[in-house]
Amino acid sequence: MPCDGDDDKKSKGRLHAVNIAARIAAMGLAVASAALMATASQCTIVLYYGGPAHTVTYRNFGPFVYLVAANAIVAVMIGEAIFLSVWKKGSGKCSKVLLPILDVAAPALLYSATGAAFATSEYLSYCSPNGRRVSVCDGALGGTRNFCSQVRLAMYISLAAAGAVSAAELVKNFKLGTLSFGGDSNSSGSESSSDDGCAHGCKH
Repeated sequence: MPCDGDDDKKSKGRLHAVNIAARIAAMGLAVASAALMATASQCTIVLYYGGPAHTVTYRNFGPFVYLVAANAIVAVMIGEAIFLSVWKKGSGKCSKVLLPILDVAAPALLYSATGAAFATSEYLSYCSPNGRRVSVCDGALGGTRNFCSQVRLAMYISLAAAGAVSAAELVKNFKLGTLSFGGDSNSSGSESSSDDGCAHGCKH
């Protein structure tokens, strides 16, 4: 019969692989979100009341700039976390210090940046050169639909990246919590059963 220790090692190995896969997915989504938002530019808008053409980019909105910066930083942080998790499986001194910090900072940045971007997306407008505030996604304007759809897609991808980071953290906590307690109970149970077996074997 296989030993319980072998089963625990296999379970830990599977959860570790899921954790790494979730981190890799989060890193890819963060890079995609930052790249998509950063390229949401060169959108020429012709004002419907005959004003001059105006180019609006993501840089015109502070939360969008924050979203790009946050996703870029988080991608680097997740890459560092993956390296620390694979290198000695997070058991090194640096890993024990840095991994908890990275695991807390990454989702905090993503959720805050994504929330700010979603709040701004409902009021996408800018101040035109003649002092009037114009809605970027107004159907009467030209060349804006691609810009609006692109920034919204970037926000949803950023939200997905935050969800992937949270999933990786849940898997990590499940591995550290449930399996460690399960291992203790199994070991105590095996010890008690072995003791009972010895007791029965010694009695005549």
